[in-house]
Amino acid sequence: MKQEIGAKRIIIAIDGPAASGKSTTARRVAQQLGYIYIDTGAMYRSVTLKVLQQGLLDDLRRSPESVSDLVKDISIRFEGDRVLLNDSDVTAEIRDNRVSREVSFISSLKPVRDMLREMQQELGRQRGVVMDGRDIGTVVFPDAELKIFLVADARKRAERRYAELAAKSLDGGQLPDLDVLEDEIRKRDRADAEREHAPLKKHIEAHEIDTSELTIEQQVDLVYNLALDLQKDCR
Repeated sequence: MKQEIGAKRIIIAIDGPAASGKSTTARRVAQQLGYIYIDTGAMYRSVTLKVLQQGLLDDLRRSPESVSDLVKDISIRFEGDRVLLNDSDVTAEIRDNRVSREVSFISSLKPVRDMLREMQQELGRQRGVVMDGRDIGTVVFPDAELKIFLVADARKRAERRYAELAAKSLDGGQLPDLDVLEDEIRKRDRADAEREHAPLKKHIEAHEIDTSELTIEQQVDLVYNLALDLQKDCR
């Protein structure tokens, strides 16, 4: 089912912790509405990958402000489902587990968040956008007409991440232990919630949806129907 012709185009902000279903939900809702989908997590992962490629992680831990020089030379754009970092396709590489382990630290750096926030706001300026991340409804688009906050049990999220890694056969086919993945997810949750700049938190106006026992189709339908109802109210 597609949105009605002439319906008001809105901004949909979907936030939540790692592996809560944000990206899949946002992508499918955007497809159904005929909207643009913007994966902000892929943007932070792209910066993290660049740091790892250049061997700068230890330097940034000692001197976080030096990341300002790095971000000046970074270009990120989307072509369909492909993520291009300085014109190179990094769609698969940014999902590598080593990127997952370090992205929380890189995304906590203010110069990185400032640069990507400006890029995200520019991408959403024309409206008709579904954007997912951790601070979309609170920082990037606090005036978004529809704000969603997805949550899920940490074990369930670890199982999802394990299935994702298994399907893509990353890390040379060697899969991490499920308990290790769960521990990493819990650590990521704490880091995201406690960071100084734009911490992960639910906007007071956000609709909270627990996806622990939902199929992806069910959570997509919930968000899609909320969007349709809001479009009707905004006419």
